[in-house]
Amino acid sequence: MKAYEIYSAVDPSIVNQMLDWFRSHDRNVYKSAVASLAEKRKLRPIFVEKKTMTEQYAWIHKTLKINACNMIGEHLMQAYLMAGQQSLLAMFCDGMGIPHDGKGSVVGELPKKLDAERLNSTIDKLIEIFDPKLLTLYLRCFNLQVPNGWPELSEKLASDPRLVLA
Repeated sequence: MKAYEIYSAVDPSIVNQMLDWFRSHDRNVYKSAVASLAEKRKLRPIFVEKKTMTEQYAWIHKTLKINACNMIGEHLMQAYLMAGQQSLLAMFCDGMGIPHDGKGSVVGELPKKLDAERLNSTIDKLIEIFDPKLLTLYLRCFNLQVPNGWPELSEKLASDPRLVLA
């Protein structure tokens, strides 16, 4: 699943949560995202900025669903998860035995293969702590980090009814 497909499937409340986080914690990323998305649509950023927050969020989400905005959407998702959801990332890396910097940023190479049993137990633990939609967003984003994703994670995302975006 590509980033624009994730945005097409994700619950709008998760996107709103992400945009709220940027507006509160890193307004420059929010403004840059609006400017980049507006440019992709051949609009001036002021067109978006004049809208109410609800309308801005809806416009941003709608625009992130477009294939041409895939790269912007992926970067926005990664930035949010890396800065705004560090505990989730760290707990996933710990559960999977992936070396990280304490904040969920992988140190060294990503694993070539994921242990399916370890993946199942890690997801079982995390789903009790985090919103399943947010966890699914992270897992989908993590799976984008290698070409075609990890087969074990792709299978888990396809077969586990708890791991849905909406």
